[in-house]
Amino acid sequence: MVESRGHLNPGAPEVALSRFPIGLDDLVRWAWVVRWDVAPGRTSVQRVLQYPAFNLVVDPLGAHLHGPKTVVDVRELAGRSWVAAVLLRPAALPLLSTTPPAELRGAAEPFGGAPVATVTAAMHDSADPDRAVAAVLRDWLAPYAERVEGAGRLVNRACALAEERADVVRADQLADEVGVAPRTLERLVRAHVGLTPLWLIECRRLQHAATTLRREPGTDLAALAADLGYADQAHLTRRYRAVVGETPGATRRAARHPTV
Repeated sequence: MVESRGHLNPGAPEVALSRFPIGLDDLVRWAWVVRWDVAPGRTSVQRVLQYPAFNLVVDPLGAHLHGPKTVVDVRELAGRSWVAAVLLRPAALPLLSTTPPAELRGAAEPFGGAPVATVTAAMHDSADPDRAVAAVLRDWLAPYAERVEGAGRLVNRACALAEERADVVRADQLADEVGVAPRTLERLVRAHVGLTPLWLIECRRLQHAATTLRREPGTDLAALAADLGYADQAHLTRRYRAVVGETPGATRRAARHPTV
């Protein structure tokens, strides 16, 4: 099982979320499955600050390729259903779509040829549905993984470093880490993700901030801003509000007094 910082309000009792690796590491970061059973007349609101990558999503009606959003994605779940998906590595997009990645930012397009019926059957596997889904997704996507080339692997590495290295707070630092010029990194990241190298870093910082404030609402905001490389608390607050849609203080209050 893998963990994610993107889901900003986990724990709804009517929603079950699991994440798990499926191999194909050059193409897929992990698979994720959501099942929900919400009482009639109610909805469950899910808030996600997406990783700067694409998701290939299968549900009972079909499959879609979803581009990353640079603000929190809010979804209302109702009734009873499921989705199964993979969080893709940056190298995947040019292999899966001819649409320029910037055009898919915050949007989605249908994905033909997905094994919807097979995924649906796997979701109802009585022994181990996640394992069954993983096998279907792996078999489906393995041919794409075999086509990943050097440029895609470089962008994969840049995205991983941007997420993992707290000391990398500027795009030129990230370019130095992967051994290319800043303009080259900018071109490659835009071609694979439709975003900038700076957003790779910003997404990591804001995911970390939101996760910290949810788990430890007593965290000092000035200290958190400094730890994340922001100029000051006001700078963190401006960026947090613009992307997450609320102030850090609001996140802390919600963590202290969760709604039932």
